[in-house]
Amino acid sequence: MSKYPVNHRKEPHYRKAKQKGYRARSAFKLIEIQKRFNIFKRAFYILDLGSAPGSWLQVTKQYAIENLEKYNDDHYFRSYYKIMGVDLKKLTPIEDVEIVRMDLTNKELMNKINEYFNREKLDLIISDASINKSGNRFSDQAKQIKLCYEILKLTKFLKHKGNFVIKLFQGKDYEEFYKVLKKKFINIKSFKPKSSYKKSNEVYLIALKKK
Repeated sequence: MSKYPVNHRKEPHYRKAKQKGYRARSAFKLIEIQKRFNIFKRAFYILDLGSAPGSWLQVTKQYAIENLEKYNDDHYFRSYYKIMGVDLKKLTPIEDVEIVRMDLTNKELMNKINEYFNREKLDLIISDASINKSGNRFSDQAKQIKLCYEILKLTKFLKHKGNFVIKLFQGKDYEEFYKVLKKKFINIKSFKPKSSYKKSNEVYLIALKKK
């Protein structure tokens, strides 16, 4: 039996998501992360991994559009944005967003990223990707960490001082992954959004300013 609410339609974040036109309650996790860490500052080229059903892409597009006006100055600026979402599941299209239906571990994904962004470096990579949970916290955590290491390889596309957000499950391999991330980024913060289910063992690592 699921440890989360059976009737999720009565859950406050679900209702709020529907009211605001978001595809899922997970939109508020990304909004919380932005409010706390300002990861979208001057972010125009953005990669979203594990995108289904598309709520993070919706939020990302909103911030990218805002950035076109907010950061139109003499500092780092682009006159347009590029957003790519990747997931093995089929997503309903979002205007002006590139959606790639592909496994995150597929080597062809790197070619797709290079092609879409014209081999230019990305400002931000975000990942809400998750394995299909079996219910065994130990094996699920191990599988999730393995996926996270695969995702970490994609930070090669991130620019100097670019930001990275990734979801993990808390467990014995968490600290080791944190240390690996610390070697690649100047500042690492662990964060569990209020909009996450209280009983969930998910946590997000916010990696700021790639070295």
